[in-house]
Amino acid sequence: MAVIYLFSGSLNQNMSLSRDELLDCVDKLYTFRDLYIDEHPISHAGQKKKDVETKMLETLKLVEDNQSVITNKAEYLMLRGKCLNVKSDYDSQAEELISKAVKLDPKLVEAWNILGECFWKKGDIDAAKNCFSGALQHSKNKVSLRNLSMVLRQFGNSREEKLQHINESVVKAKDAISLDISDGMSWFVLGNAYLSQFFGGTQSEQIIQQCLKAYSQAEKDPIAKNNPDLHFNRSMCFLYQSEFMLALQGFSRAGVLDPAWDIPPAKVEMLRKYLSSVNSMLSTKCGLSGKAKLQKIVSSISDSDLGPYGGGSYTSTLGKSVTLESKLTSDLTEGRNSGVVLLGKVIGCLSPDPSVAYTFIIVDSDQQCIAACLYNVATNYGLKSGDSVAIPEPYMMTVEVPAAPDSGDAELGYKFLRIETPMVLVVNGKKLGIEKQAPTVLKVTAQSE
Repeated sequence: MAVIYLFSGSLNQNMSLSRDELLDCVDKLYTFRDLYIDEHPISHAGQKKKDVETKMLETLKLVEDNQSVITNKAEYLMLRGKCLNVKSDYDSQAEELISKAVKLDPKLVEAWNILGECFWKKGDIDAAKNCFSGALQHSKNKVSLRNLSMVLRQFGNSREEKLQHINESVVKAKDAISLDISDGMSWFVLGNAYLSQFFGGTQSEQIIQQCLKAYSQAEKDPIAKNNPDLHFNRSMCFLYQSEFMLALQGFSRAGVLDPAWDIPPAKVEMLRKYLSSVNSMLSTKCGLSGKAKLQKIVSSISDSDLGPYGGGSYTSTLGKSVTLESKLTSDLTEGRNSGVVLLGKVIGCLSPDPSVAYTFIIVDSDQQCIAACLYNVATNYGLKSGDSVAIPEPYMMTVEVPAAPDSGDAELGYKFLRIETPMVLVVNGKKLGIEKQAPTVLKVTAQSE
């Protein structure tokens, strides 16, 4: 029996292999790709594409040299196409070979899956969907199900149609997991389906928690854990949850795993710049520290600015009627401050990257400042300096971000308020209406799905 060492050195092109050995050789090509980061120093991540293509050519030559042991022509064509399809980019020859294979043997499920992946890379989602659906007619398998899950999310013209397909995508991903609960890529696809469902309009805490749980399950898999998309998309979840440190770590990891991908480092730069700007605005009180103008702003704060929250009640997000007591920033504690309303004046605003919440700085009657991250706000709405803002049951969080390596920057640390919807705010004595609210929409990345 020939022994094939696929992880070190080059393949012996003169090997005489049996059919089973040849099939194993092609499978190991994919193992080489999928476990590349585990088998090489992380500094070699940028070489992955080149090394995979080199190994692909060696394996392809081996398949062609041992054609005689594959008596089924459809299988032989599939193996050649499978070798070529290991690349992340579309390959027209792979499509041609696999198309011939399925014509010769329409029941070759693996070939249908590979052909669907070719069409997916090509951007022909209709053809990809037909391939995966066709494969499932012959055999219920996890590869077709998870691939169909990702394709379905690309369909739909209206918001309702898109959400319908996303919901179906969730079902298909769950079906894939039911066939192999340990398959990390199926968990990854489910996480992406939940993320699409959340930002597609069903913005409930339950869904985003299900999304994060799916990503955590995916990370247990040695293949999925090194998928840069997993870390990037999970960071988008963290970003929405105002977990800025976790978001930075995930974006950084995605960038390390795929050095050629410029979006993750751009996100890191954007987020650090945003956090630094907020930190600076707080430390200088938006440039008003020690100035008479700040005292004038503070002296204009009046209980009348509480509007309906003044001595009244507030209907919480849980639908409960809550009596509110006015408190200062210094009285707030970490987490949700039940039965409390914070009143202050806006002294600065920041409209960062769309993936980061609209942010404003308020000062209370004790001249204490705090940042507020406002989510799901309509794009045409914003606050201005001097506006009074009453925030019911403020949810306080802490930012603690170490300095970037070798940057010379200082560590960042401050308190802020997370506000999920503008509809809870009272601005200048009046409750904001539903026209000031719009769902946050973020794009799910699918570079390697």
